Amino acid sequence: MRRAAFRVLTALTALLLVCAPAATADEPYVPTGAIEAKYFGPGPWAVTARAGLGCCDSTGAAYDVWYPADLGAGGVRHPVITWGDGTSAVPHQYDYLLRHLASWGFVVVATENQNTGSGADIASAARYLLAQAQDPASLFHDKLNTEAVGAMGHSQGATGVVNAMIDSDGLITTVVTAEIPAQAFCSDARRCADTHRLRSGSVLFVNGSSDALISPSAQLPGLPDGLQSNRAYYEAVPTSVTKAWGTLIGPNHNDIQGQPDCAAASIPCTTGVYGYLGYPTAWLVARLWNCPEAQRAFAPGSGEFYASNPHWTNQIGAEAH
Repeated sequence: MRRAAFRVLTALTALLLVCAPAATADEPYVPTGAIEAKYFGPGPWAVTARAGLGCCDSTGAAYDVWYPADLGAGGVRHPVITWGDGTSAVPHQYDYLLRHLASWGFVVVATENQNTGSGADIASAARYLLAQAQDPASLFHDKLNTEAVGAMGHSQGATGVVNAMIDSDGLITTVVTAEIPAQAFCSDARRCADTHRLRSGSVLFVNGSSDALISPSAQLPGLPDGLQSNRAYYEAVPTSVTKAWGTLIGPNHNDIQGQPDCAAASIPCTTGVYGYLGYPTAWLVARLWNCPEAQRAFAPGSGEFYASNPHWTNQIGAEAH
């Protein structure tokens, strides 16, 4: 009983940390909502990043990890996020974003695999970390919340995180997709995301308005019927799954690789990673840290995410029922 009470206390301590005010990031993107502004800024944890910390996925690719430097302080158990790279990309190209997520108390693991669409190696990265949590010799031993696992991915990796959640037997409970490609770009049926197949959990779709070809908001002329747009992916999600979708005004396909601007990102990129920081982080905090403040941002009909915003359009969401 004493141990259970201690775990409750340390969990509450961790919740207070992620729900407490954060530093303000001095960036050119200026959030208009208080919740977005909070999670746009860096979180309360200093971050350590280690490339090639673990090995290996099904292709022999290593795992890179970003985690709070003061890992497990006070008995805190950290939620896990497993990351999916875009085609031919590697995790360090997303360092600014993944470091940002870790600053909010997440342990982020990313396979160096450059073809993550099947989702198998995204899920295996999460399982690698959970195995580390059980290993007394690991720095992650007893420091992870093994029941709070999410996934986020870009482009082919966005397809991959949907597939990973579908095939993870409930291990992955929430995903964020960034620039999920229309199925017309999916040459291998085993790597195509089919959101009809989601059964539980939650999903947030995010795309940039300038990414009109690969990850369009609405159906493009000439494409076959089916899951060819973010709207189609969103609408195909069953009512048993909590879902939301929003389009960032301006960003193109590779803005999420910003460090934070486009200088180090692949082409095309218009402004940088800024818009992908606030609400996607709030979504993951809401679902994996169970932070009520972050959850309120996505309350259908009343949440801050759905308010008029010069940076966002197409905001829509629904709770599972």
